[in-house]
Amino acid sequence: MNTRELWREIMNYGEFDRMPVVHWCGWPETRERWLSEGLPPEVSEHEFFNAVPQMAGVGVHVDLYPLFNEETLEDTDEYRIFRDGYGVVQQDWKHKSCIPHYIDFTLKGPDDWPEYKKRLQPDTNRISPSLAEDLEKAENSGLPISIGTGSLMGWIRNWMGVVNLSYLGCEHPDCLAEMVDTISDLVCWQLDQVIPKMKSPPDIGFGWEDICGKTGPLVSPPIFQQCVAAGYTKIRNKLDDYGVHFYGIDTDGFIEPLLGDWLEAGVNVQFPVEIGTWKADPHDLRRKYGKELRIVGGIDKLELEKGRDAIDAEIARRVPLMKEGGFVPMPDHLITPGTPLDDYRYYLDAIRALRF
Repeated sequence: MNTRELWREIMNYGEFDRMPVVHWCGWPETRERWLSEGLPPEVSEHEFFNAVPQMAGVGVHVDLYPLFNEETLEDTDEYRIFRDGYGVVQQDWKHKSCIPHYIDFTLKGPDDWPEYKKRLQPDTNRISPSLAEDLEKAENSGLPISIGTGSLMGWIRNWMGVVNLSYLGCEHPDCLAEMVDTISDLVCWQLDQVIPKMKSPPDIGFGWEDICGKTGPLVSPPIFQQCVAAGYTKIRNKLDDYGVHFYGIDTDGFIEPLLGDWLEAGVNVQFPVEIGTWKADPHDLRRKYGKELRIVGGIDKLELEKGRDAIDAEIARRVPLMKEGGFVPMPDHLITPGTPLDDYRYYLDAIRALRF
């Protein structure tokens, strides 16, 4: 049974006796530490750890096309201020990994939306000339195959900033709904371009949001229901047309206030279920929302910094959910620089050794 077959059995609550050994990645500073601790620079991390990527991704470009012209406004030894391809003016530091400081936005409200809307239309130039080769590579990888489903909130937040998005949802909900509708139409167009060319349907439609912080979502449940849910449902229905049962999103933070709404709209896989200061519990989420909710992630990355006893305890805490199915363990975000190389290998070996 290869990783794709194993993943399907787990997600469908079928027959399985182990978990996939999945390596995501760490921060650049984490890799620097690992190189100093013996990670061979010439060997891929997946090969070194004898672990697999999470999925093989396929799809076409469904982001802004064309992008805006990038423009440098200030450049120093420490940082660069520039207007990026999304029209966002930001200050980006050169020698540390952190979120840039966002200074200004081209998209501020309804008057600016038409310039973005015209960059979110179907266009055959979005399709890579190597699509057939990319599909064949994914199908031969032995990994679960995901097809990208864009972002119905996170991209908009990136384009216009949290404050502008917050005002938009309250003062111009029809405009926010139109933005979501436009992106979801483009995603559905993409599914029609790609899935018929595949030997078998992908295993999951998978998108990105990162729309939640430590106190909850940046888009309230009422605004979600009014402006966003229909976009997810549209994509869900298109995936159903092609026999793709799983629809997942990547969103960090305290997600529970939106979980029921996401499920109702058709999103049935959550990644990475960050544990965080709010102490999310994948077991509680399963008990509350049932088996239709699948989870990928759920391993507190910070426990990997605390030594092997903590690692053993964190894995043991999740074993009952692993046995039940519908759960694939992974750290709940990038591996932190506080994690020793040997202890991370210990974590992967401990997942590898599990048998049910």
